[in-house]
Amino acid sequence: MTLFSLAQKNIQQNLSNYFLYIASMVFSIVIYFTFVTLKYNDEISALTGTSQRVQGLMNASSIILLFFIVIFIAYSNSFFMKKRKKEVALYSLLGVRKQKIGLMLFFENLVIGLISLVLGIVIGFFMSKILLTVLVRLMGYEVVANFTFSGQAVLNTVVIFSILFLFTSLQGYRVIYQFKLIDLFHAEKQGEKMPRASIFAAMVGTILVGFGYYTSVTDMFTSSIWRFFTVLGTPLLVIGVTIFGTYLLFHSVSVFVLTALKKATAWSWRGLNLIGVSQLLYRIRGNAKSLSIIAILSATTITAGGGVFGIYYNAESSVRLATPNTFMWKGDTVNLPQKDVVYNEALNVKNLRVDSDFAFFEYTLLKESDYNHLAKLQGLERELHVVDGSAILLDVMYDERFSHDFTGEEFKLANNESFYVEKMYMESVLNFFPAGTVLVVNDQEFAKTTAEDLVMQVVGMKNDLKQQAVSKVIYDQLSPEQQESFSSVPQSYEDSMASVGSLLFVGSFLGLVFLAATGSIIYFKILTEAEEDQAKYAILNKIGVSGKQMVKTIAGQVAVIFGAPLLVGILHSAFALTALSQLFNMDITKPVIIWMLAYTAIYAIYYVFTVRSFYKIVKQGAK
Repeated sequence: MTLFSLAQKNIQQNLSNYFLYIASMVFSIVIYFTFVTLKYNDEISALTGTSQRVQGLMNASSIILLFFIVIFIAYSNSFFMKKRKKEVALYSLLGVRKQKIGLMLFFENLVIGLISLVLGIVIGFFMSKILLTVLVRLMGYEVVANFTFSGQAVLNTVVIFSILFLFTSLQGYRVIYQFKLIDLFHAEKQGEKMPRASIFAAMVGTILVGFGYYTSVTDMFTSSIWRFFTVLGTPLLVIGVTIFGTYLLFHSVSVFVLTALKKATAWSWRGLNLIGVSQLLYRIRGNAKSLSIIAILSATTITAGGGVFGIYYNAESSVRLATPNTFMWKGDTVNLPQKDVVYNEALNVKNLRVDSDFAFFEYTLLKESDYNHLAKLQGLERELHVVDGSAILLDVMYDERFSHDFTGEEFKLANNESFYVEKMYMESVLNFFPAGTVLVVNDQEFAKTTAEDLVMQVVGMKNDLKQQAVSKVIYDQLSPEQQESFSSVPQSYEDSMASVGSLLFVGSFLGLVFLAATGSIIYFKILTEAEEDQAKYAILNKIGVSGKQMVKTIAGQVAVIFGAPLLVGILHSAFALTALSQLFNMDITKPVIIWMLAYTAIYAIYYVFTVRSFYKIVKQGAK
């Protein structure tokens, strides 16, 4: 029998043991091939007209995805090889040379790799249509996505995963040559010493995480920490201290908590609580690293997905804040379809110029009567009454961190005229792009002001987000100078959705991949521990412990492994998203909560599935 046929027979006879490993490989290939197919898809670029931006986003995301897949496959392979150490030891005991065993493992990886590649590419081909449809819808386009087969994507996937298969094969060689025969036989029985709680590690971990939280929510433009470590260095510092602090907390605080529970006899001596706590405690060193990784991955996934979803959720309101009129431009009126038109007004305004020491700024002067008329047409409740010599400033882009508040000050113009700014509002009746910041004065002051006269056309329509055809009709009739000042709600919304929609797709895709991989890592780890604990649960079954009690103990033990990193990840992401909300001056509370609930719900499915699989393994061992 050749080594290749022996490897093939091993796979056939141990398909159940190989299934999880093959499934993880197929999963990795599917997500990578699907994403790379979208990356090389010309249909997206043809729709958006922003191929460079979308291509750049896809390139950066594919690198992140590849990095994560490498870690995930290495993690999966390490668990797989740990289960096979006894099998490798048996071959050595029978006199098979290590070089031969290594070649056999290489052939096995080759067969698994070929099977996984074929399955992954086929499944990925069909999934690409679904994901392309989702991407197109998120970007605001209503077209039917077609099946696309990319030769570049196939070549890219085959090359990348061939290298990964070589890497996993080398891991097999490492197992053969690194461990002694007795170690291979007892690999699954090697326990850990009783860990000791470290007050110092707990304090350092708390300080580091607290520093990360404090720095993330401080204003990056005024904070001395941000100035000292620079805008590029501070986020890296925050990420670094939070990761290290999280590891120390899991390594130390978890020991304190579990030790305290073990000593609380009123609780620990109830049912099988003592067994569950003891198993967690003795494995805490290995679990601390895994729990830290899972917590950081969860925080990254929730932060990225929640932040992008928050921006996507607020895309329409952001467009409407800056463009209250469906269309607006400087100059004469044009012919446009009258269907859905609510108002079509020509406004006489004035262009104000304000000089400073280094530059000049332009503002729009608007009559009080025109403001109140437009406000009524737009459904605004506010009505302005401005006294002589005063003005009310409208600035939708005002940010107290960067903008100057003119309230209570004299607003001096270039022609030596001035207005006393009575109030300021962060909303306007004119579109920001052509009008900029607006000063509203009463009609008498407007007539007396010596400034350049302008005519602005404002149009309001029903179903304004779907008026792209009207937008094109207007734009085609404007002169090149007028086109430069043309502001369109449907066009602004389309551009915003094209950018933010593609970002949401990438963020959601990577987030779901991270979630699935994170759940799989926990699943692999817990099932490996379940097989190690089969004998212990078999003894409990023989002394009369019911299946219901064992399920309860297993559920509690698995809940700690799943729940602790999830809670820490949510807490990390809450501070990170607070910083993001402050940076963009945007309320993203509702979309973030929705994203967190969705993440937790999918995570809970993994938990239930893992508990059932754990109990199934234990039950088989008890027979």
